[in-house]
Amino acid sequence: MQKKGVAILGSTGSIGKQALEVVESYPDQFDLQIITANKNADLLIKQALKHKPNTVVIVDENQYKKVSDALSAQDIHVYAGSDAQAQVVESNEVHVVLTAMVGYAGLKPTLAAIRAKKDIALANKETLVVAGELITKEAYENGVNIYPVDSEHSAIFQCLTGEFENKIEKIYLTASGGPFRGFSQKQLQKVTKAQALKHPNWEMGAKITIDSASMMNKGLEVIEAKWLFNLEPEQIDVIVHPQSIVHSLVQFEDGSMKAQMGLPDMKLPIQYALTYPQRLKTDFPRFNFMNYPELTFEKVDTSIFTNLQLAFDVLKEGGTAACVLNAANEVAVDAFLQDRISFLDIFRINAETLNKTQNIVRPELIDYVLTDEEARKVASEFI
Repeated sequence: MQKKGVAILGSTGSIGKQALEVVESYPDQFDLQIITANKNADLLIKQALKHKPNTVVIVDENQYKKVSDALSAQDIHVYAGSDAQAQVVESNEVHVVLTAMVGYAGLKPTLAAIRAKKDIALANKETLVVAGELITKEAYENGVNIYPVDSEHSAIFQCLTGEFENKIEKIYLTASGGPFRGFSQKQLQKVTKAQALKHPNWEMGAKITIDSASMMNKGLEVIEAKWLFNLEPEQIDVIVHPQSIVHSLVQFEDGSMKAQMGLPDMKLPIQYALTYPQRLKTDFPRFNFMNYPELTFEKVDTSIFTNLQLAFDVLKEGGTAACVLNAANEVAVDAFLQDRISFLDIFRINAETLNKTQNIVRPELIDYVLTDEEARKVASEFI
């Protein structure tokens, strides 16, 4: 059996590190071809020395010499820059590209991989949020499969296996509710960065953890779900499920529902995306019903967590509206992590940037690029 050549874009982040563990666990299944990082040169070097990929890319060109020198004795190609990251995925030895970087940065290399006819294991939800119409069109035209890595979208995908002829009536994306579940507007005014970075159930990077606390992460997932599963906004709902055991649900036209359940562990959806349609035996901890005598579900209050409502709004609006929301949110979260704004300011900046930035109804790639730049500028002015 031919091993599957894997490229991991963003190998130093939370998803990337877990993906390396998955690849390492099945040496007869996978051949690690490429790992890339944005700025974390030290960890990238460590990963390269341990896992011996064919190629390494450090996006921050100032750190090229450091990475190159550290790996000079190894049989590893070293490149630098965002263009290089987009080019290396075209290698004939690569069969699947796991896009695990955070934010808008994922768009360019994902598009390059699709055009090189590589299957995509998508952990970078912003790619579909920013340019869902373009990405799904390109994937269709190039005969490329997009396998979702987000636990919620992986759950929907798993529920749909064997059901492709049956129409979806509705999907329910579950949300843990984050650290501020049940908070009032007044309580949210006082939350600190340390509180926002404490997620009850998942280990994630800082940006995604803040997005989870503000419910923007769920909003981005709603937009991503539309493109992944070809849905209308009214076919998507979000329910709070604090235990994070039911990862999401599908309701079919006959009223029957399917859910995918399990302990919160990102390695499972990563592995499923890389090995589909196979399920490989794992030694992950198993779920015990007796440890969870109650699974509970609640409605999200979008009048307090307005980011989720904004996501549904831009989904209905179409065009570049979601691109604007994503750019504004990236700028606002960065400012919050630098202690320059309050937690509630994230919600305000997102809404105000949407109001002030023009929506292009039928965008091409250049429109997404220019809209992203413009929205970042506008959002920065509101800080």
